[in-house]
Amino acid sequence: MKSDLLSSWQLWALLSAIFAALTAIFAKIGIEAINSDLATFIRTVVILLAIGGIVAATGQFQPASSISGRTWIFLVLSGLATGASWLCYFRALKLGQAGQVAPIDKLSVVLVAVFGAIVLGETLSGVAWLGVALIGGGAVLVAIG
Repeated sequence: MKSDLLSSWQLWALLSAIFAALTAIFAKIGIEAINSDLATFIRTVVILLAIGGIVAATGQFQPASSISGRTWIFLVLSGLATGASWLCYFRALKLGQAGQVAPIDKLSVVLVAVFGAIVLGETLSGVAWLGVALIGGGAVLVAIG
């Protein structure tokens, strides 16, 4: 049973949401007396060291030459998008309230559904699209409320 739970995407997605929520709270406290870009840099170094440690400890490193050019391109693009997102997120947290910034940031859920359909050809049911619309509407209501 434990093995099944650890291979459940739902568990990992829920944990991601919990850690993302903690990120907003910890970051809002942490950037009170520091520039948001420097705060993002510090956060990035911590992440680099933590993930590097995990990959090393679990023996998951592989030669760079074994990774395809296409994979490199899209991972680099993903890294650049992540960095841009973090810079914008921390700047928004510096200027606004965490309870308003985080819901707007979570509009990424809506955008992922739209981009997934357009770019990846993924399909969602009508009920799922209704959920996406409710997420979008809810995020806007929380942010303006």
